Amino acid sequence: MYRNHDSENDCNRTGKDREGQTAETEEKKNEQIKEMGTMNLEENSSRHHIKLITIIGEIEGHEAVSGSTKATKYEHLLPMLAEIEDSDEIDGLLILLNTLGGDVEAGLSIAEMIASLSKPTVSLVLGGSHSIGGPLAVSADYSFIVPSGTMIIHPVRSNGMFIGVMQSFRNMERTQDRITGFLAKHSRMSKERIEELMLNPTQLVKDVGTLLEGHEAVEEGLIDEVGGMSDALCKLHEMIDAKSKNR
Repeated sequence: MYRNHDSENDCNRTGKDREGQTAETEEKKNEQIKEMGTMNLEENSSRHHIKLITIIGEIEGHEAVSGSTKATKYEHLLPMLAEIEDSDEIDGLLILLNTLGGDVEAGLSIAEMIASLSKPTVSLVLGGSHSIGGPLAVSADYSFIVPSGTMIIHPVRSNGMFIGVMQSFRNMERTQDRITGFLAKHSRMSKERIEELMLNPTQLVKDVGTLLEGHEAVEEGLIDEVGGMSDALCKLHEMIDAKSKNR
């Protein structure tokens, strides 16, 4: 019996090439998760290509947070969101949130970017989405929060030196109006109710504001539904299918 050694060698090379490609793909996935907290979800029965991004820790703006603090950098997220909008290969976006807030301008810029996407978007609050995390949570087309998740609504705070003049106060008021306006526009809460919860003096120690747990956030109309990962993914697949049918 004669063997075709060239064919065997070709098969061996093909197998090694596939193994190399698989290892390279896995390495890229691990690097995405490690460096950016993102990954592509593609191995589903619906064959939808979903981009997953995480917003965790402190929202970092123009000033870098300390090295020991977990942070989400807005200069990383903005180009990524632009890429999602421009890509024909991405069908939808899933956002996982667990943040204590951070830079107001950076947080609002990310929230406005998410709200402007034409792709279906779903957010899921895990742990908490406090302060400027509120606009980030409601910026998606549909929002979920786990039963133990929390939302904290409070007035804008200022770090560092603050000049105690009327102009400074008015500037803070205008910033506050931008936040309440965004929350009201992208949720079922009125601006008046949001401001009422922001100025509540009975819940937070050394501060005014309101903490809403999962079901309370839904009852107030800030978040759409209580649910977990399976609920969020199921809703996103439904939204992608509905958009495809409408084309």
